[in-house]
Amino acid sequence: MKIVILGAGRIGSSLARNLSSSNYEVCVVDENKNKLSELEDKLDIMTIEGSASHLNTLKKSGLDEDTIVLAVTSNDEVNIVACQIAKKAFDVKKTICRFRDNCYFGKLDIFGEGVIDIPISPEDEITTHLKELIDHPGANQIESFANGKVKLVSVKAKKKGKLVGRELKGIKEDMPDIDAFVASIYRKGNPFIPSGDTIIKENDEVYFISSESNIGPIVDEFRDHEEQYSRIMIVGGGKVGFSLAKYIEKGYNVKLIDSNNDRCKVLSKELEKTIVLNGSATDESLLKSENIANIDIFCALTDDDETNVMSSLLAKKMGAKKTMIILNNPSYLGLVPGFIDVYIAPYRLTVSSVLQDLRESDVAQDVILKVNTGAEAIEGIVHANEFTSPLFGKPIKDIPLPEGTAIAAIIRHGELIMPSSSVELTLNDHLVIFLSDKNKINEVEVLFK
Repeated sequence: MKIVILGAGRIGSSLARNLSSSNYEVCVVDENKNKLSELEDKLDIMTIEGSASHLNTLKKSGLDEDTIVLAVTSNDEVNIVACQIAKKAFDVKKTICRFRDNCYFGKLDIFGEGVIDIPISPEDEITTHLKELIDHPGANQIESFANGKVKLVSVKAKKKGKLVGRELKGIKEDMPDIDAFVASIYRKGNPFIPSGDTIIKENDEVYFISSESNIGPIVDEFRDHEEQYSRIMIVGGGKVGFSLAKYIEKGYNVKLIDSNNDRCKVLSKELEKTIVLNGSATDESLLKSENIANIDIFCALTDDDETNVMSSLLAKKMGAKKTMIILNNPSYLGLVPGFIDVYIAPYRLTVSSVLQDLRESDVAQDVILKVNTGAEAIEGIVHANEFTSPLFGKPIKDIPLPEGTAIAAIIRHGELIMPSSSVELTLNDHLVIFLSDKNKINEVEVLFK
C-alpha cells in the first residue's frame, strides 16, 4: 500500500518511521529540503520537495486511486486544500487530515463531499488526556476503549500503597464488587503478564483495565493516599494550555505562565478564575514567588521541548509534587523517565490514530502505550474465519496468542466482561488485547479479519 505523508515535521517524520518499518511504500512531501534529507538518510522512503497544496508537487508524489494521503502539516488550510486536490484530481483511496483548530469538525462537507475521510486533532486528544490524568491522581496513562466505557490505566505502585508487598489478588479481596484485570506489569522496564499470586513491588508500573467508574478506587490501591491535588500550574498559553486551563479552572486553583505579553492579555480575558502570569517558566525567582513548592501538578505544555523539560526539572527540584509535559522529540524519550512523572507525545496519539485507520482487519482502536518499548493495546471485533471458527464456544484461554500477549477485556453486547478461564469466545465479541511487543500484532489481527 502506498502512503503519501504531507509534512515532514515531528508528526509526519514519526509517521514515516513507523509506516516504513511496517512495509508500506512511503513518500514524504515538504518544502524543507534539510528535513527531507534527514529522513532519506535514515529511512527507505521517497521524498518530494515542494508545497503540499500545489498540484504539481502532489503529481510528482505519484498519487493514484490506491494511495492514502496523510495531510499532517502544521497549517490546517494547506491540509484541507491538499486533500481536495488529492480527491478531485487523483481520486485517492483515503484522506486523513490533521486539524489544529477543531472549528471545522462536524462541517467537513463544506470542503466537498467525501474530500476528508478522517479528521484528526492531536491537540484535542492531548487536552483530554491531561484532564483525565489530573482528575485521577496516581494514574500515569489512561486510554479509552469501547467508546469510553472501558479504560486501560497505568499506575506506579508507591511505597505507601496498600497493595505494595501483597499479592495482586488483594485488589479483589479489598474490593470484591469491582471487576478489574491486570494486563501487564513493567518491573525495572521489563514487562510480564502477572497472575493473582504476583507480589506487587514498589515502583512496579501496573497496567489494569476496568470500567470508567472503577478507576479511582483501583488506583487508590497502589498510590500514596497523602497525594491530593488542588493546585495546578500550567506553562504555555497555546491551544493545549488554554484549553486545559478552561477545562479545570472551576475545580482547581490554576496558574498559567506564558512568555508572550500580548497572549497573556488575551488569556486573562478568556479565562475566568485562572491566574495568568507573564514570564519565563525557567525563571527560578518567578517560580519561587508563585510558591512552586506548594504546586501539586506542574504542566509544561509549550511547543518547545527544551523549555518543557528544563522548567519541569526546575519545578521538581523546587518542590512541585508531580510534573507532566508535552514531548515532541522522540530522542528525548530515554532521558525523561525517572525525572519527569508523565509525558505525552503528540505524535504517539497521531500515529495510533493513523495505524488504526490503516488496518485491513476490523480494529476499532489501536493505542501505542509505551513508545520506547513497543507496547500496544488494540480493540477489535471477532469475525468468523479459518482461524476463529474452531475457537467459538471454547474458553478464551485456549486462543493461541503469542508470548507477551493478553486478552484484557471482552465487550459483549455493550457489556464489559473480565477475562477468566470460564469465558467462551463468541462471534462479534469486542476484544481488548495487550501486546508487550507490537511486532506480534499480525499474529493477533487474524482474530479480527
